[in-house]
Amino acid sequence: MELNKIHKVYFLGIGGIGMSALARFFKNIGKEVAGYDKTPTELTERLIAEGISITFEDSLDTMMINPDLLVFTPAIPKNHLQLNEYKDKGFRLYKRAEVLGLIANSMFNISIGGSHGKTSTSSITAHIFKNSGEDVAAFLGGIAVNYHSNFLQGNKYAIAEADEFDRSFLQLNPNILLLTSIDTDHLDIYGSFENILASFKLFTHNLRPKGKLILNSRVDKSVVHTNQSVFYYSLDDEKADFYGHNIRIENGAYIFDVKTPNGLWTNLVSNYGGRHNIENAVGALSIAFFAGIKEEKIRTAIESFKGVKRRFEVHIKRDNKVYIDDYAHHPREIDATLSAVKELYPNKKITACFQPHLFSRTNDLYKEFGESLSKIDQVILLDIYPARELPMEGVTSQLIFDCIVGADKYLITKSQLLPLLENLNTEVFVTIGAGDIDTMIQPIIDLFKA
Repeated sequence: MELNKIHKVYFLGIGGIGMSALARFFKNIGKEVAGYDKTPTELTERLIAEGISITFEDSLDTMMINPDLLVFTPAIPKNHLQLNEYKDKGFRLYKRAEVLGLIANSMFNISIGGSHGKTSTSSITAHIFKNSGEDVAAFLGGIAVNYHSNFLQGNKYAIAEADEFDRSFLQLNPNILLLTSIDTDHLDIYGSFENILASFKLFTHNLRPKGKLILNSRVDKSVVHTNQSVFYYSLDDEKADFYGHNIRIENGAYIFDVKTPNGLWTNLVSNYGGRHNIENAVGALSIAFFAGIKEEKIRTAIESFKGVKRRFEVHIKRDNKVYIDDYAHHPREIDATLSAVKELYPNKKITACFQPHLFSRTNDLYKEFGESLSKIDQVILLDIYPARELPMEGVTSQLIFDCIVGADKYLITKSQLLPLLENLNTEVFVTIGAGDIDTMIQPIIDLFKA
């Protein structure tokens, strides 16, 4: 399939964060783009405003006639009318990952993968390149606040967030590959950590000849293949090639130093909360370093980076009330988020509301979730958000709730959250989760401001 032979593109599931970035790419290069999604969202409204036609009706009357490229997400149900009509007519359906690979592999491919931190690291990297005047395309798994988008248009570099779910990242052939972490997740796909590790090793094998592999120092070294050019970054490994250290907080910003192969860079500034995001910035810095971007441009970009929606996003910041929202949905991500909150607000009571994501993940990790949530003062636990799954017998939020010790705790439904918050005296409040807890953000802001 050649890009110049594609004129009409149709997306089944266009409102997804990854699908919408691809839709924006094709629209921006002058293709006719349309799509279907189940429900309107803020993201679909933006796509419509950008000139993309979207239907929310699964009808044969609303589908695109004879698309040159048909992209679908596995979240589309098997009995979907449009999906089956295209299949019956013999159309080839492409997964999102295949199309992302087609585009990114046609440029200098910078792929960023890992169990946690890939969206923030990809977004910081994209901002460094864009802010430095580079011709960069970026396909991000979140909305970068600087651009109010998950996509940047360009032709020389492609920054691709490499998703391990369903082994999607194996479609990418990077010139530079960075891995932030490898952790136990998506066991519904992989079955075991050993299988996860094996898949990441297949991914690193996709590195192009003379490409550079950049690993967080904690990543299992078994993913490295013979004769690969490997570099490491870290906040706690002094032997790493890129070592971020001497981290302090001044006027609500992080100041830090980075040891690089070219010497020490001192007093970099980041306004993006949490030590885990300093480490993400060091990873992004290492990519920019190998792409030849100058130190001063990298410094300026890191300081001006405003963050990613739902990644440690601060909505209210007053002396008597702080509200932060985060997409964390794995125990290690929750640890990082809550550690950052405790570091920034060491003398305040911290309350977190967590919505578990997936029955399978809850079943696999409920003890670890309980341990992570036990580290703060007060926990509000919501029902499990099922996403693509059917309920599993005996798997409810009660499993996590019973493992939370030492914190005041509440187990409620989402509809009970606002009434509960009216009666709780919260100082620092954090919403956490990858489900539909984001629909509560604005109501919570309105409640706290009232």
